[in-house]
Amino acid sequence: MAQSLLGRSRATVSTLCRAELQPLVGNEAPDFVAEAVFDQEFQTISLSQYRGKYVVLFFYPLDFTFVCPTEITAFSDRHADFAKLNCEILGVSVDSPFSHLAWCQTDRKEGGVGDLAYPLVSDLKREISNKYFVLTQDGVALRGLFIIDKEGVIQHATINNLAFGRNVEETLRILQAVQYVQENPDEVCPAGWTPGGNTMNPNPKQSKEYFAAL
Repeated sequence: MAQSLLGRSRATVSTLCRAELQPLVGNEAPDFVAEAVFDQEFQTISLSQYRGKYVVLFFYPLDFTFVCPTEITAFSDRHADFAKLNCEILGVSVDSPFSHLAWCQTDRKEGGVGDLAYPLVSDLKREISNKYFVLTQDGVALRGLFIIDKEGVIQHATINNLAFGRNVEETLRILQAVQYVQENPDEVCPAGWTPGGNTMNPNPKQSKEYFAAL
């Protein structure tokens, strides 16, 4: 479906999206197989190989740009916190594996990202970006971020425009909330919830206990 939208007018795509496309959240994440760079080596990875783990899949525009390295290194610096929650991180852009490798071999002080704790995936053919509906008309990906659960279902999605980055701490918080409600299906997490905070029962009567405590 994503590939069939290429070359159509914005109005046509908009109509098709409303009429035929299902939201990504709540549905199985589109699988992919692609070349990636990890630990200074080229590797072929697939999304399906991470089944049984949570995945933070995020897209960024291009290597050797400005906002992108701040996000990529921030995720790498917090990788251990995600790993403790049985979560892997994957970064994706439309650059080649060779560009990814060169960027990883460039020191952070010189605009590179250095060694990363997770793979950078090459989407040179734009197929992955199309599947996740983050590809711009200029051929680069918006700053899309998707949290995928152990069953391969997308539980969270955000898309930023190109000029401003994401908050890794917020991504971690949302992952914790996703895991909490999956482990406690009779509870829901209110706005700003963090581990140890009060939750509520999604029931007209029992939810009043939460509001009464505010």
